[in-house]
Amino acid sequence: MALSKELERLEKSSVKLTVTVEKDDVRSQYDDLLKDYTKNVQMPGFRRGKVPREVLIRKFGEALKGEALGRIIEKSITDIFKDETFTREDRPLPYSTPRVQDEPKLDLDQDLKFSVVYDVLPKVTVNAWKGIEAEAPDASISDEDLNRELEALRERNAIVLDRDDGDAAEKGNVVTVNYCERDDEGNVIPGSERQDFAFTLGSGYNLYHFDDEIVGIKKGETRDFDKTYPEDFSDKDLAGKTRKLRVTLTALKEKKLPELDDDLAQDVDEKYKTLDDLKNSIRERLNRNLEQQLRNLKINALLEKIMENTPVDVPESMIQIELEGRWRNLARQFGVDEEALTANMAKSGNGNGKETIQEGWRSDAVRALHSRLIVETLIEQEKLEASDDEVEKEFERMAEEMGSPIEEIKKYYQGDTMKEYLKEDIKERKLFDVLLAENTLKPGKKMNYLDLVGNNG
Repeated sequence: MALSKELERLEKSSVKLTVTVEKDDVRSQYDDLLKDYTKNVQMPGFRRGKVPREVLIRKFGEALKGEALGRIIEKSITDIFKDETFTREDRPLPYSTPRVQDEPKLDLDQDLKFSVVYDVLPKVTVNAWKGIEAEAPDASISDEDLNRELEALRERNAIVLDRDDGDAAEKGNVVTVNYCERDDEGNVIPGSERQDFAFTLGSGYNLYHFDDEIVGIKKGETRDFDKTYPEDFSDKDLAGKTRKLRVTLTALKEKKLPELDDDLAQDVDEKYKTLDDLKNSIRERLNRNLEQQLRNLKINALLEKIMENTPVDVPESMIQIELEGRWRNLARQFGVDEEALTANMAKSGNGNGKETIQEGWRSDAVRALHSRLIVETLIEQEKLEASDDEVEKEFERMAEEMGSPIEEIKKYYQGDTMKEYLKEDIKERKLFDVLLAENTLKPGKKMNYLDLVGNNG
């Protein structure tokens, strides 16, 4: 097919591709379509394949032109994108479908000119990325961090015993309750009921935070009360409001924590002979976590500096794919599919529907994509690779770290796609090693371990 093309760069990494198809090819494509129809179409009064061309044109003229136009456009852009001389940076992103502009008309006596718009991979030029000075938090593992981990171990190894029927609930007890919310007439509000809900009294791990209100309650007892929530309460549905609640205690237990001694260490894992062995292991794990977290923060601080001097026009289709990925992850966290999550958010009535939530994510999504594009550009620019030997060493490292046979690790990564992900990860770490070596990190704000890593330490 004889055609010419012209590219125009638009904002946000979009391009406008204008294509001109010579009229002889337009006519040829239209004639081929008519031949297909005359061979296969059935019409009253004519046998299959015997409908005259003129009858088809008279009856279906505009529809035939419309279909021919679609075929010509599709074939034209397919031929262009398959042409090896059409450069990679001018090709559409995999998730960006070319959109036809201005609805072209098919005139069989003229060249066909049409335009499509689509997103392309942004052009990223990273100049200043060495010799940068940035700041990262300063933190270390304290005795408080170690003691918190030890207390968590005691909690996990606690023995839970039933309390006597006449005992009153105290903070620290494990309680099982039935609860519901009531309206002004005292009727149960449908959907608010919860049966056999267990939590540690005083932890606040219940929807309505009614810990204080049920201290002193006994097994089998029901307590009705009103609870008013402050304006700055974490749950916006409850903030500044009063709820009428009913709570029935159905079970009451207490936890017996084990002593912090050698026996506890051996119960945790037989490889520990003494409490000091356990403490040393915990401290080593916390230091590894801290080291990794500090490394990530240092890398992020450097990338922030590079991003300031490296503008990137992130295309809208790329942003939408990122937002949809985050929505899928949120659905997985809630244990539902995406449609159910969207429906549940819409029914909540608090204004936090899918569009609102994704709009709130947009700024962070754009920054994440901006950073990722810089990283990918630098990996390509520095020609960083991951050899088979490096992949093998990574298998060994993961096996040792996770305490799993290396064969299991290899089995997980045996597919080409998974192995490619691993190679990309190795190349990225290589780049980050260079970033840390070629730039200066000054100690910044002093932070404790828990604040630095959140509650995942």
